[in-house]
Amino acid sequence: MSDLPQTEGASPRYADIETWPSRSILDALLENQMAAVAAVRPALPALEAAVDAAAQRLRAGGRLAYAGAGTSGRIGVQDGAELPPTFDWPRDRLLLLMAGGETALVRAVEDAEDQTDQARIDAAPLGPPDVLIGLAASGATPYTVACIQTARAAGALTIGIANSPASPLLLAAEHPILLPTGPEPIAGSTRMGAGTAQKVALNLFSTLLMTRLGRVYRGQMVDMLARNAKLRRRAVRMLCGLASVDADRAATALAAAGGHLKIALLVLRGMSVAEAAAALERASGDLRRVEASGSAVRCPDS
Repeated sequence: MSDLPQTEGASPRYADIETWPSRSILDALLENQMAAVAAVRPALPALEAAVDAAAQRLRAGGRLAYAGAGTSGRIGVQDGAELPPTFDWPRDRLLLLMAGGETALVRAVEDAEDQTDQARIDAAPLGPPDVLIGLAASGATPYTVACIQTARAAGALTIGIANSPASPLLLAAEHPILLPTGPEPIAGSTRMGAGTAQKVALNLFSTLLMTRLGRVYRGQMVDMLARNAKLRRRAVRMLCGLASVDADRAATALAAAGGHLKIALLVLRGMSVAEAAAALERASGDLRRVEASGSAVRCPDS
């Protein structure tokens, strides 16, 4: 039993959990969730280093990829799928590698995690410009480990997130990130503590990464594309605050910019749509760099 991943162990504390009063079970589960969040803090230095390395690759045009199986795979897919609508991350620069394919997102494909040959096929397109994040609670999922090994051998930057120390995934990845959540209240159900810690770590990783890539400005998600009525209203509110204009002017600029909030903001600061687009292109989309270049008038309090 010594080689059993910590996430698969059974804690004596919860041996009779099904006999407890409902409130006591809820208290224990919540305590476990809070401990899972706390388990992320020691990993912050490793997350920071991984973000810095990933940002360097992605600024050069690389792709961001996630790989996993089961719960961990679905958590990775969720994080990646939210990047295009939230930060306008290009869909053609996002790869979601899930053991068992799309079917496994909504239905368990139990043998998929053992398919290392498929993993090597899935990860084969990755190379030196790219970044791959592999997730596995046990850190031993064959599919995920094979994806990381394949991508790293091809020169991609590899990041492994696991909840068991000294596991194969952490040993295979260039940037290992350990989230030591230990045994689960329901033994082996890694959708609980391990899954929560992974989700928190990915939230931190991808949000900091998009921030470092210039997709956050003055604490707001200015790369959001206003594709529906709700988002257009949100974009108008953001422009009103950032440019100190009324809603009508903000809406007019947003429409002229084709829904691109950054371009609209620069238009409100006196640039044409073409000038704004060119300035952002030169600055790799970073509004702070546009300001620093003197191409745009700064906000009064920026």
